[in-house]
Amino acid sequence: MSHALDTPILVLADLDDAGHPTGAALELLAAARSLGPQAIALVLGDAAAASAVGPALATAGATRLLAAAVPALAGCAADAVAAGAQATGAAAVLVTSDYRGKEIAGRAAVLLGSAASSDLADLRLAEGGDALTGAKLVLSGSWSTTSELALGGPAPVIAVRPGAYEAVADGIAELTPEVLEVAPAAESVAVELVESERSAAAAGPELTEARTVVVGGRGVDGDFDLVRSLAEPLGAAVGATRVACDEGWIERSAQVGQTGVSVSPRLYIGLGVSGAVHHTSGIQGAQAIVAVCDDSEAPIFEMADFGVVGDVGEVVPQMVAELARLRG
Repeated sequence: MSHALDTPILVLADLDDAGHPTGAALELLAAARSLGPQAIALVLGDAAAASAVGPALATAGATRLLAAAVPALAGCAADAVAAGAQATGAAAVLVTSDYRGKEIAGRAAVLLGSAASSDLADLRLAEGGDALTGAKLVLSGSWSTTSELALGGPAPVIAVRPGAYEAVADGIAELTPEVLEVAPAAESVAVELVESERSAAAAGPELTEARTVVVGGRGVDGDFDLVRSLAEPLGAAVGATRVACDEGWIERSAQVGQTGVSVSPRLYIGLGVSGAVHHTSGIQGAQAIVAVCDDSEAPIFEMADFGVVGDVGEVVPQMVAELARLRG
């Protein structure tokens, strides 16, 4: 890129259950810094909460830190994003492209009177510096499209696909939080989170953010303990095909594909997955695909980087044993 933005990019830095920045939040900072030298991290919490995560965000590239003491629910988050963009004069806003992030992007764009786009990667400053472009896979991953969002007016809100950027660690040492006063709209505070339960499928890393994903399909015949036996030593998230979820073998939240979630791991391992298009449309962002299936004609082998034709019940224990041997 021959030139860079001279106005800041605002990043919504989400925190996990332990109060640490999510991996996706750190990736967003890398995306922001790829566009220009100024990346403002917005944390939903008080100044103390922001101070606790300040070093991690600063190391990841944040040059300024805002703290908005509002609930993390999508409506209030969108209100905070809009207030932060207006207060800082941000050129654009970046959020994580998950269910919540897409809802935030849409509402914040309406509040700002700007535009929103989701699932983008490879953000670039257009020639002339008057727009941002981003790539997006559509039609089950068979086409790559380019979206363009104009700059110079109200900040566009961009939901960036998790895994599209590599988090960096070359920023400054620390940041002092600045309090951002936000008055959430009545409709935002009218929503209350009554209960939240982390499902067994999500016991490992967050599916949409995981660097390794192990997916079970029809071929595992309901044995997701087998799937987890490989996922655990790899530190991988567990996913499933639609058929596996339809059969009740695992929670619906684990479904990967056109009617589930899309994943962009460095390594995807499909166990007993045939490779139907409604599933493979959700794994187009994977950097490497490994497939274990007893059907040598399964479509998954057409896109796999490494394939094993065999019974998952025999192959997976051998993989687990070899991992244990390599790790001593």
